[in-house]
Amino acid sequence: MSKPLILVTNDDGIYSKGLRLLVKLMQQLGEVIVVAPDSPQSGMGHAITIGNTLRLNETDIFDGLTAYHCSGTPADCVKLAKNVILKDRKADLVVSGVNHGSNTSISVIYSGTMSAAIEAAIEEIPAIGFSLCDYSEEAPMEHIEEFVIKIAQQVLDKGLPKGVALNVNFPPKRNESIKGIKICRQTRAKWQEEFDQRFDPNGRRYFWMAGNFVNMDKGEDIDEWAIANNYTSVVPTQYDLTAYHAISILNKEWEI
Repeated sequence: MSKPLILVTNDDGIYSKGLRLLVKLMQQLGEVIVVAPDSPQSGMGHAITIGNTLRLNETDIFDGLTAYHCSGTPADCVKLAKNVILKDRKADLVVSGVNHGSNTSISVIYSGTMSAAIEAAIEEIPAIGFSLCDYSEEAPMEHIEEFVIKIAQQVLDKGLPKGVALNVNFPPKRNESIKGIKICRQTRAKWQEEFDQRFDPNGRRYFWMAGNFVNMDKGEDIDEWAIANNYTSVVPTQYDLTAYHAISILNKEWEI
């Protein structure tokens, strides 16, 4: 039987340590093709390029692999991979990451890593976004390797419901090993932003965004609890943002 075809992408750019790790691990599971941004695209959410040119160039930085760097966003990378590079084939799995930094809780909606996975889910391709809750570009990652393989293999073997992508977050390397995997829900939390007003040498005002993470959710079935307690969190996510519980409320209360 032929090997599964696995598309690897990310939002930290084609030269990131996390991408190199994911490429290495996915080569153990199937045939790998890489399409990744040519520069960091963190926090881009599900942005796509519609008013500018898109560049797609082949690169040889991964020995023996077909790999491209793209001038667009992570979602652009998946779209180009599907419609240009793999126009006569269909990927069996799309994996995005390993992101340098957390994509738990509300961060999932801002995440370029997860936008690539969600874009694949829109096309009914099983997809996973992997993130390490350590923002250092040189953060140790050897402790997550077995979990990346295990989760990806589960998806290859058993698939995912249509329209669903997995948001997987790993705790940073600690003195003890990761305890295991928790299937979780997204933590109800938000960022309380602050904007530091500054001035450049010409006296022109600009702002630098900062803030604090505010967790309103104290459950033990959430991704934030899992990470804090040294588990890998797995949250099934979807692109359907309909608030179904609100439909009957609006139909009942609105005068329409």
